[in-house]
Amino acid sequence: MRPTLIAFALATLVAPCVAGAQPPAPTKGPIIQDFGPVYTVPDPGLATPMLQELKLRFDVSEASADPKALSARLETAARFLNMHGKAGVSAERLKVAIVVHGAASKDVLNNEAYRKRHGIDNPNLPLLEALKRAGVRVYLCGQSAGSRGIAAAEMAPSVQMALSAMTAHLVLNAEGYVLNPF
Repeated sequence: MRPTLIAFALATLVAPCVAGAQPPAPTKGPIIQDFGPVYTVPDPGLATPMLQELKLRFDVSEASADPKALSARLETAARFLNMHGKAGVSAERLKVAIVVHGAASKDVLNNEAYRKRHGIDNPNLPLLEALKRAGVRVYLCGQSAGSRGIAAAEMAPSVQMALSAMTAHLVLNAEGYVLNPF
């Protein structure tokens, strides 16, 4: 390529950013309406599998320092569902599980338990309820619960207790759920 052609190509790619053009805003839905904003990706180079069952599990151990903040880690599951739904994968083919442990254990408390610890309602409950309606399985590590003084009655109704996060990952792996790498 000649230098002037290269300069033209670069200018064409950079011009929208320099001219102050804003990228399109992410949108929510179609599977989780109020959470999980995603961008539409037209014609991706890697084909999205439309007919295969996509089974993914998330390991959630980090929590926001702000008890009023929604858990970005939990919301990632909603993003996964929404991006694949927007791409045309049917909701029936999307299987998601979340394993919660460590500091994130507080994010799956019911309102009464959360208020007792943080003085406010749990901001994650609407997200957890939306995930449950979408068929997402959420497990709290029983070992984390024990070490943090969380009784089973203090968990959000959409959450189940597992013996441990390790056990939950082992069982989900055997069921074909792939671990999300980030």
